[in-house]
Amino acid sequence: MVADANTGMIAIGAGISIGLSALAAGIAERDIGTAAIGAMTEKEELFGKALILTVIPETLVIFGLLVSVMMIFMLGQ
Repeated sequence: MVADANTGMIAIGAGISIGLSALAAGIAERDIGTAAIGAMTEKEELFGKALILTVIPETLVIFGLLVSVMMIFMLGQ
């Protein structure tokens, strides 16, 4: 396969999609985790809800990975 500008742009786009989605998920988890720990110190029954709310931002990374994989598969065409 001959490397050209389109191949490089697709690779850069794939890297940016996974990188920015992971960064956004990390920022969201930081804020949600802080609030969850604060809520659990007052009511320990909130552990299950806090755990679920901390996991939700990880879907951002899954979507970023999906977009990245789709972009990489575009290179083969």
